[in-house]
Amino acid sequence: MRPIESALDTSGAVFAARRAALEEKLAALRALEAGAAAASARGTAGWAARGKLPPRERLARLLDAERPFLPLMSLAGYGTEEDAVPGGAQLAGIGFVAGTRVMVVATDAGIAGGALSEMGNRKLLRCQEIALENRLPFLHLVESAGANLLKYRVEKFVNGGAIFRNLARLSAAGIPVITSVHGPSAAGGAYMPGLSDHVVMVEGQGRAYLAGPALLRAATGEQAEDEALGGAGMHARISG
Repeated sequence: MRPIESALDTSGAVFAARRAALEEKLAALRALEAGAAAASARGTAGWAARGKLPPRERLARLLDAERPFLPLMSLAGYGTEEDAVPGGAQLAGIGFVAGTRVMVVATDAGIAGGALSEMGNRKLLRCQEIALENRLPFLHLVESAGANLLKYRVEKFVNGGAIFRNLARLSAAGIPVITSVHGPSAAGGAYMPGLSDHVVMVEGQGRAYLAGPALLRAATGEQAEDEALGGAGMHARISG
């Protein structure tokens, strides 16, 4: 095959102007992404004292450092009232873990406690669809406050159901679904590990329950500690 020959004049004024215009747009994109990272960092200020990693550092440690990573949908929800911070409180992309190409999604718990938003749900759904279409193992790092009930919309719960359906579809297709729970994960945040093929829960940090201790007490009067209600030890030894 003959190599493709280009007639593009990279030394001309037109090329220089178009390059400058594109670089300006890219700089604006990077500024929005940096703003989302800064907003997340403000929400994770006390994590180090509790032995926890910020979402972006956790994701960086998971990925093979020497291999490429393609971030996806970093502007999800940008400009909408519900998702003032771009990204939908989800970090997502295609990268490599232990030499295997994977789709990875990580809850950005520094943004509203990782609460699930409408656009964040749509982002997660699209990542699942890409994983299914391309047979990419699906890795999910979960620390989620569940749905934001203060901004209830029926569509949010429809998309939530579709997310759970897709987890089953991935598994049925023989595509591994692996979830790591490394923080409090309530309601929808607990369904996701519950519908995964493999679950890793961090002892002393990861918790999965439909309702946390405060809501349990308000609804039933029963009092329970986080660990007894949904901690890693309880799930590993009692609930299965």
